Amino acid sequence: MEHFLERTMYASRWIMAPIYFGMTLILAVLAVKFFQELWHFIPHVMDLPDTEIILKLLTFIDLALVGSLTVIVMFSGYENFVSRMDIESDTEKLEWLGTHDYGSLKTKVTSSIVAISSIHLLKIFMNLHATETDKLQWYVIIHLTLVVSAFFMGYLDKISKH
Repeated sequence: MEHFLERTMYASRWIMAPIYFGMTLILAVLAVKFFQELWHFIPHVMDLPDTEIILKLLTFIDLALVGSLTVIVMFSGYENFVSRMDIESDTEKLEWLGTHDYGSLKTKVTSSIVAISSIHLLKIFMNLHATETDKLQWYVIIHLTLVVSAFFMGYLDKISKH
């Protein structure tokens, strides 16, 4: 009975495979949104003030970071929790593939979230007149909470490895 339960639980990791594959669709949605934003941005680039251009560029960077985070979670999660990826030797392989354990995956995810939050906060500061003071305060508090959380997660990961 114990052997059956263990084998069943171990095989259940494959339930995650379609979820990781579904993240490919998320990447496609991000790509569509990126190029939709770019399509609307390019015709007006000469008419926009510098601050608007910077805000739009931050939006593009934000979308790229979210896409990169999605790739990291998709590949690392699949390799850590489902199965090693069998990539043929003649196929270009990502340098970091197979090198992230769960701890480094957490660190990459939290640092990416902090970077995305930083960009969002910078966009808010660039457009400060459009943000209510109480909302601004909450944005800063949430961002600082993410920064402190990322720091502590990294610190705990570091001390747990020693």
